[in-house]
Amino acid sequence: MDGRAVNQHLRERMDEFGFQQTELADAVSNHLVAHGHPGTVSDRTIRHWLTGKTRWPHPRQRAALEALFGCTAEELGFVPPAGRDRTTTPESSVLRRTFFTSASGTAAAIAVPRLTDRPTTVGTSDVIELRNGLDALMALDAHRGGHEALESAALTGARRALDMQRHAASARIRQRLFTVAADYTATAAWSAIDARQSDRAQQHLDHALYLAGMAKDPVAEIRVWNSYAMLAHQRKEHTKAVDAAQAAGACPITRRDPFYGSLAHARTAVGHATRGDHQAAIRSLGHAETALGKADLTAPRPSWVTFYGPAELAALTAIVRDRIGHPREAEAASHRALASIPRQFHRNRALATCRLALAQLHQRDAEQACATASSVFDQMSGYPIPGRMRSLLGDFYRDLLTLAPDTSATREWGDRYRHEWSRA
Repeated sequence: MDGRAVNQHLRERMDEFGFQQTELADAVSNHLVAHGHPGTVSDRTIRHWLTGKTRWPHPRQRAALEALFGCTAEELGFVPPAGRDRTTTPESSVLRRTFFTSASGTAAAIAVPRLTDRPTTVGTSDVIELRNGLDALMALDAHRGGHEALESAALTGARRALDMQRHAASARIRQRLFTVAADYTATAAWSAIDARQSDRAQQHLDHALYLAGMAKDPVAEIRVWNSYAMLAHQRKEHTKAVDAAQAAGACPITRRDPFYGSLAHARTAVGHATRGDHQAAIRSLGHAETALGKADLTAPRPSWVTFYGPAELAALTAIVRDRIGHPREAEAASHRALASIPRQFHRNRALATCRLALAQLHQRDAEQACATASSVFDQMSGYPIPGRMRSLLGDFYRDLLTLAPDTSATREWGDRYRHEWSRA
């Protein structure tokens, strides 16, 4: 099919960036989701673009392609219908592409605004372009998880936001640039957390919290506290995890938007469950469900928080229930999560599948648990496995050896586990 591509410009850009059809479909869908739109682009959509069956994609799809490739739709080989003006503005005039190679040898791209060729005075349009670069990073995170190249690109974006402050047109623009810098730095921290690089994550979070304070932005602040809670949990500092989650819940934005309050309560529930405080964990889960029920899920919010909603709450519920000794309820919650997490969110679906396997194992159904855990490798085929997922699979294997050490299913899964790790 690739050899018969009519749109050679798009084909060449895909080759340059290392995108296969399925990967480009995922990246465009993730960008759409990050901007509050349905992520409905499929492999078939890409095929239609390449063969020329679709010569002028939908405006939102064109905007996503322009952000990902750093050029106009026309430069990608698309042709607008005669007499029709283009309805998207190319985001690429001040974008620089940073290339890197993943563990599987696939090149991907991150676009963040550059310092050269920008006006002497920085205004709203420059802030918007910085945010577009941030959204592209979040789409990449959803596509393949945290890794050093994403972390590095995020830090570059933060430095540029701070450098641009020297040319800000007003105090308001300076404050907005602090927010953008905080978000870029928090993105770097999140990437380090997902890769289980806790020392770097701590450093980034400390700086992000300072920047969020300078910005006087409660949304940026709650993001940082949410990540602090996850980092503390990763370090097994469970009291600190609860404290950080409660600090997130104390941010003013939770009183204005119950959506953020729900996230803070859910993160608090995980902390209580890990500490062994069953009643507090269940109580916090109830608060999270009530708050989410009051939230307007269609309201515009930053791209970093698009991961949260009923599906993610179900996934967090599975963690809480399993840790307080309710594996049957945890299994049910995992199934609810997997029924709702979008297909293109490979990492999140694979993590929920890991949790499902653990819940099945904790019900002593080792054969089914091994089959479920093996499907994680299938889901992540072609994608590097982030450190956080590797750790969770390691937890599954340790529990498997403890609960069912002598079964054939355990031996077969252990062989698969070692084979997959030797290929990574």
